Amino acid sequence: SIKRRASFYAVKNRKEFLDSIESNSMKNSLLILGFFHPYCNAGGGGERVLWTAIHAIQKNYSHVMCVVYTGDTDVTREEILEKVKTRFSIELNPDTIAFVFLNNRKWVEDSRYPRFTILGQSFGSIILGFEALKKLTPDIYFAKKIFGCKVAAYVHYPTISSDMLSKVQERRPGFNNDNLISQSRVFSIGKIWYYRIFAYLYSLAGSFAEIAMVNSSWTKGHIDQLWCVNSKIVYPPCDTAALSKLPLDGRHRIIVSVAQFRPEKDHLLQLKSLHRLLLDHPNFRKGRDKVELVLIGSSRNASDDARIAKLKEKCKELDIVDNVKFEINASFQVLVDWLSKAKVGIHTMWNEHFGIGVVEYMAAGIITVAHNSGGPKMDIVISYNGQRTGNSIVYFHSQEFKFIRSYFTLGFLANDPETFATELFNVFSLPDDEFKSIQINAKEHAIIHFSEHVFQDAILKLFEPILRLNK
Repeated sequence: SIKRRASFYAVKNRKEFLDSIESNSMKNSLLILGFFHPYCNAGGGGERVLWTAIHAIQKNYSHVMCVVYTGDTDVTREEILEKVKTRFSIELNPDTIAFVFLNNRKWVEDSRYPRFTILGQSFGSIILGFEALKKLTPDIYFAKKIFGCKVAAYVHYPTISSDMLSKVQERRPGFNNDNLISQSRVFSIGKIWYYRIFAYLYSLAGSFAEIAMVNSSWTKGHIDQLWCVNSKIVYPPCDTAALSKLPLDGRHRIIVSVAQFRPEKDHLLQLKSLHRLLLDHPNFRKGRDKVELVLIGSSRNASDDARIAKLKEKCKELDIVDNVKFEINASFQVLVDWLSKAKVGIHTMWNEHFGIGVVEYMAAGIITVAHNSGGPKMDIVISYNGQRTGNSIVYFHSQEFKFIRSYFTLGFLANDPETFATELFNVFSLPDDEFKSIQINAKEHAIIHFSEHVFQDAILKLFEPILRLNK
């Protein structure tokens, strides 16, 4: 039968894998915990979740072997572990971690599917998933039973959402709804049905997860509706411990952006916002009032490299080259250095699932100007002692409200070049005491709610029943 054949191959490939392992401690492990993460070496927020979870499991369950399934075939195991250490300041135990390198990652590259992207990538992930399970079937697979293993899911972002459907219905252009589609009624109707069919298939696939975790209230709303589950919110880990040690004083007119160079991060909006700011306030172009935007992020592939090149060309077009700096694949120390000097952190992704970068800004004593949507709006730049944060226009027009506003503010929200430029100017115009008040509020909020310790406790609590029973 199919079930017997699957079980046979599961035992066979497990034995072959263990025979290839040099570490005796790993061979003696009783439980294999698999993490499906095709871009584990990317160095972004999703990767921090991966490595922090593995680190927590290594510290608490010595009998568990953590296996990462990755498509990063251009680097070695040692190079991956070294990057984890330098980028995230996380030192993993090499004796209880292994890597299964996958050769079919090309099938999940977005550049491979200029049309029907999510469908193409989803079928590509099936190909990649079967390659992973064929090479090694774990006891628990972090990606109801597949090849005899239980499945747990940590969802950073729903593949399909009602917001995506609404954008197509309203015929609004965007990175996932280009002008060819948005300007055509026929194409828009076709895409709506395409999304609806895919949403059904996505719902069917998600229903098999025995443990469903999500990274924010925004993601939970969509996943619970699509998968018909009651998912658990586990906020992703943020390095609040190290960043919170940075001094609050000595800040410069620097705007930092910490985000991978992916299209949905909308770096173009950041450039347009800076352009608007400099047009409205020419004194910010140079001299003692000069404002600088620093884009810090990793480049995963040739598509990202091409995107960065286009952003640099856009800087020339907008005449902001002297006010923009790029830090590509920066080390953790370089990141911390910029975070210690900046006054403002900008975040421009529409419906960001969570926003680790926003939390890092807050922990580092940087005042955030984030997009008025998704995780930043619902979970991060929310309220302090019962008061709502958000747009600061009222704040600067009411002297009586001024002190109260600063006491309760965690950051500011915007949604287009004009409002981002307004909020950036308002932050740079804050008196020193008001600026420090917001710094303190935001830092405290980040430490209490989004630390690595909080994340590790939540992960271990969910996995403890399974990992303990197999001990």
